[in-house]
Amino acid sequence: MSEDYCELCDLPKSQCIHGRPPPPPPAAPPAPERKAAPRPRVARTPGASAPPRVVRHRWTPPDAFREEILVVLREAGGELDAEDLFLELEVRMEERLKPADQETTPEGELRWRYAARRARQGLLADGLMSKGRPGVWALSPEGRTTG
Repeated sequence: MSEDYCELCDLPKSQCIHGRPPPPPPAAPPAPERKAAPRPRVARTPGASAPPRVVRHRWTPPDAFREEILVVLREAGGELDAEDLFLELEVRMEERLKPADQETTPEGELRWRYAARRARQGLLADGLMSKGRPGVWALSPEGRTTG
């Protein structure tokens, strides 16, 4: 029985690297499953010209805290320790806070405090507050004159 020999290395093709087919490429890992994008929070009634229906939130949204934060800081002279600000804000907002605002986020923070910190981020982005020192919330020069 005669075997085919490789012309490059003079070995039987079953033993040489030239006669073997290349190994198959490694299998690609499966792509992660993507979830569908969340649907908008505004519910619409049937009909093209129908106005959007108001969606009730379980907790107070960050926008509700913006003006109160500015008022508290202005009354305090432009800056205040974060814990003191939260205490004053809780007193001012107690009638508007919802029962779910006293629940905690997965990180363990009260939901209304989380919303207030998000409102602060918006005020920083709008230039009404400055970063200040760690643990201190402060108005920017623009925030002191507006309102």
